[in-house]
Amino acid sequence: MTLTIGRQLRALSSVAPKVCQLDNKSDFLTNVPHRKHPGIMHSKVVCLPQKAQDAARILVQGSSVRELKQRIGLLDNYLWSRKRPAEDKDLRVQAEQLEEKLRASMGSSPEPDTVQQEEKIRHRVLNTLRRNTYHWQPLSYSEEFCQVYLAARFAGGYAAVTRAMKEIYQRCPEFKPRTLLDFGSGVGTVTWAANTLWGKSLVEYVCVDSAANMNKLSELVLRGGVDSGEMEISGVYFRQFLPLSPKVQYDLVVSAFTLNELSSFSEREKAIQALWRKTGSYLVLVENGTKEGHQLLMEARNIIFQKEDKEIWDHRPPHVFAPCPHQLPCPKLSDRLQVPCNFIQKYQPLLLKWNKSDQWEKFSFIIISRGSEEAESAKWPRIINHVLRRSRHVHCHMCCGDGKLSHEVITKRKHGRDLYRCARNTEWGDLLPIILPNEASEKEEAEEEDISPAS
Repeated sequence: MTLTIGRQLRALSSVAPKVCQLDNKSDFLTNVPHRKHPGIMHSKVVCLPQKAQDAARILVQGSSVRELKQRIGLLDNYLWSRKRPAEDKDLRVQAEQLEEKLRASMGSSPEPDTVQQEEKIRHRVLNTLRRNTYHWQPLSYSEEFCQVYLAARFAGGYAAVTRAMKEIYQRCPEFKPRTLLDFGSGVGTVTWAANTLWGKSLVEYVCVDSAANMNKLSELVLRGGVDSGEMEISGVYFRQFLPLSPKVQYDLVVSAFTLNELSSFSEREKAIQALWRKTGSYLVLVENGTKEGHQLLMEARNIIFQKEDKEIWDHRPPHVFAPCPHQLPCPKLSDRLQVPCNFIQKYQPLLLKWNKSDQWEKFSFIIISRGSEEAESAKWPRIINHVLRRSRHVHCHMCCGDGKLSHEVITKRKHGRDLYRCARNTEWGDLLPIILPNEASEKEEAEEEDISPAS
């Protein structure tokens, strides 16, 4: 009897079946307004800490680099368009395919199979590969290049890293890291961002960068731009190589804009496995918001989830904490789409005379945690594009917990006032506190199973 009444009440209350519902299980809307619902992850504008801003400006304005503005633009464009180095095995496969096509096209030729013909084929294959292959070159970190990099990437890199780590800070307020490992630390964006979020608990920052000039510049920024200055953040240590022992772990491990600086897949694989061994709680990877950057992150994810590491000591399983609301393959890399999963963050650039207004940083990221993540918000869909606000309705493009992409048009009349207002206040990259129709039916079935024994 109780079961029947419960079903009737649910049927009467469901005005529109198979409609998304607001997930307000914890009654969060009684404590915060809609514009501050717990799914909001972006910041309106990310600004460098004032002391970091001042130190960077002192170093940039005091540098002897000529045509700095033009060189900043060139470096930005180069880094944005950079691709992974071609693998030898891929080049061999391409060469064999080209050779087969050339031989097929020359099959009806009366020219005999001579040494000259073989040389001609080899020459044409090599020329075609040279034209069509991306020529990756390692960056040369001279003092002058490091100063240009500081002016070009300090503020934007800080904005991307801060936005990515805010996922942990906001969704897991109980997480208080004491140790940080920054692989490919560059000019120190990760150190400044982590100190902004967890400065009260962090006691050790290990910054690893193979470029001695980068380490020197990063330390200068921490000293306020002068050699004799006091370190603004204590407990910062610079290294050129990762610590050797696989047993040494850090609460938070970060690698930002570094994977594309490694010369081959095998080097990236070794680095990712080493970083995962050293991860005590969270591994944060950030790259450019390009197709190449996103694929680098998916490659790293596959290495952690699929490759067996004999040297690992911590056997807690990996779990995708963000941005994916699922543990399935990325739907944006399906055969139909092949587009990057990226996000944007508005930030204030360095206060140089040619930086007149706020700018946007487009980036991709992935956070992998040890163990499982059971928070309810982890299952909320992720907004993966601009939210289109129209008269009395909102378009939301989402990546959902079932590993599929969804486009929902949310209205006040159909979905209720609370969900509608939450959607209007949500931006690209945020989580939407919503229960999709299939998830709602699953919850109802679970509730019915809980009720049935008592009835």
